[in-house]
Amino acid sequence: MDERVVDMSRSPSFSVKQELSIKPDLESLRQWVVAFCIIRFDLEQGQLIEDCYPPGCITQSEELEVAFSSFPDSVSQHQNRSSIHDCVFFFRFQRKKSLQGNLTSSEITEIDDKEISSRSTKDKIFNRSKIRNNSRGSKYLYGYVFNRQRHDERLKRGGEQKSVVILSHCPYSSVFRPLLQIMGPLYFDIGKKAIDHIAAYVSLWPSPVPGKLMELPIGNAMLKVNLPPSYSLPLESVMLFEESTSSMAPFLPNNQSVPQGLFHDSDIFGTFRGLLLQLWVLWELLLIGEPILIIAPTPPQCCEAVASLVSLIAPLLCSIDFRPYFTIHDPEFAHLNALQEGDTFPPMVLGVTNLFFLKSLRNIPHVVSVGSPASNSNRATLASRASTGRIAGRAEGFGLQQLSLKKFSPSNLFNAVKLRRDGPLCLMTEHKEAIWSTYAATTKPDTSILNRLIDAGMSPRVEESMSVVNNEILRRHFLELTTNFLAPFGPYFRTITPAEGSSPFIDPPPLPSFNADEFLSSLSARGAGKFLLKRMRSNWLDLYRRFLRGSNFMPWFQRRRAAAEQEQHRLWRQSRMRTDIQLLISKMSELEIVDSFNAIERHLSQEIQLQQSGLAAADSAATCHKLKGDLQAVYNILPKDMQELLLVNPQRAALLQVQN
Repeated sequence: MDERVVDMSRSPSFSVKQELSIKPDLESLRQWVVAFCIIRFDLEQGQLIEDCYPPGCITQSEELEVAFSSFPDSVSQHQNRSSIHDCVFFFRFQRKKSLQGNLTSSEITEIDDKEISSRSTKDKIFNRSKIRNNSRGSKYLYGYVFNRQRHDERLKRGGEQKSVVILSHCPYSSVFRPLLQIMGPLYFDIGKKAIDHIAAYVSLWPSPVPGKLMELPIGNAMLKVNLPPSYSLPLESVMLFEESTSSMAPFLPNNQSVPQGLFHDSDIFGTFRGLLLQLWVLWELLLIGEPILIIAPTPPQCCEAVASLVSLIAPLLCSIDFRPYFTIHDPEFAHLNALQEGDTFPPMVLGVTNLFFLKSLRNIPHVVSVGSPASNSNRATLASRASTGRIAGRAEGFGLQQLSLKKFSPSNLFNAVKLRRDGPLCLMTEHKEAIWSTYAATTKPDTSILNRLIDAGMSPRVEESMSVVNNEILRRHFLELTTNFLAPFGPYFRTITPAEGSSPFIDPPPLPSFNADEFLSSLSARGAGKFLLKRMRSNWLDLYRRFLRGSNFMPWFQRRRAAAEQEQHRLWRQSRMRTDIQLLISKMSELEIVDSFNAIERHLSQEIQLQQSGLAAADSAATCHKLKGDLQAVYNILPKDMQELLLVNPQRAALLQVQN
């Protein structure tokens, strides 16, 4: 995510095309944006929504949640009392009414392949239709915030606050961050007309295509953004997209600019610069779905930390609940605050700035502190998110070549012991970067990766370019680590094509069934592979056990399973299109010919049903034409009495071109 403190007292260069005076098309707008909100902090009444466009698109309780989540917990600490301080961050909250959420499982026994593969075409059509329409009933909404704090001693209490918020079903930070950089300052320049202009442009955008580079015009600018792939998006917020089985294959992409998961542009290096040795611990904690509390001085810093953590486990689908900026006003807080000693904390990643959470959520087992307390720089660090510099205001750099030595120095050892003894409550008196967890990681920090990272010292320009390099190094390493970790599951997604000379009209064989105990036993016997064994301790199998019990496994497995079945269906469908029916039936017995007739008829009926439902593929007409020809060819060589028997069924007779 690209949410960090910025200073944008001057608007970016932006001009509105004079000919654009059209009314926004709301249907097209909803593909990207649920609503634009303007929220003001009133001294007497608190947070007030001044404007929401389109009106009536969120409930009253959601309006309250958006309003409370759109302001920092405290006013910025800039000393210049006449300054304008802007920051960009985002939050995520659960909608009250939603369709079926992510599937989770704490007990993995066996996945019933028969239940999946034997679903009727009608059920498959319904499910595909439901996926297509789910974007409006998403389980979560994302709020992208441009907050402005204006310090003016002439005003009551010395200043005012206002936020411009974009609400969306989509975790598209690469789109809404630069859009906010334009829309936020524009609103403070021209007022409500900014919403009308931006809404009109967004409604002209093409439909989002996950995993693709998109060019999105906005005024005299063009946003060129890579959207995250569909397999990384929650199922209930994804429209109907073809998912490729390549997303599960144990290989790395050649093009690093193509995102492999959510928040591909987050600043891992800048955010966790003081905790680089702990990244492998954090990777495991997120992999197995452990609850984590991330505390930072500002909303932009805690958002960036949560986004960076989620991005670490790509290409794995992140199914645990993550809240980039969580406040005490969130309805979920009451439930979390009521948990007693010994209660199990739900699998969540919470980004917070309010130190009150250290006491109220004391049962959470893992606490991470990141960021710097005050920004001493007014640089517009969001000017280009491609150059992801470290968080502004860090006191000093460090030589990464000395990183492996730092942990062994007596003073650092003493400080580490003191931090563990004091616990996270020590942050109440002084903010410091640290992690508190009793979790013993299986994966060892990769010192070869750390030694490749470049420290740019105090030069902002050099540092920003070096951070791009460092982020690519870290992201590629953890992508490789996650991909290798998931590789042993590959055989369960392996598709089978029809053998040479066999009939493609029969049902394809089911994918291999999965049993957790058998999987672990087999994996223990053959090993995890050289890549993991080199980087993990001897108890590496325990990490797989925890992963199977965690909340990330089952949704990812079932999603990949469905993608593999879809791919197998496509391959067999292609094979039917290429089959020479005359050659095939010339080698069959009469009984096999009758079976082929029934199978072709079934496939043809399914294709027609898809056409009637509006869910057919682009080549459906050609497929129907081929299947009708094949059906007729098989019918023609059947005995006369059997032909007459088949024609008793009027639906079947309609499929055949029978001459009276």
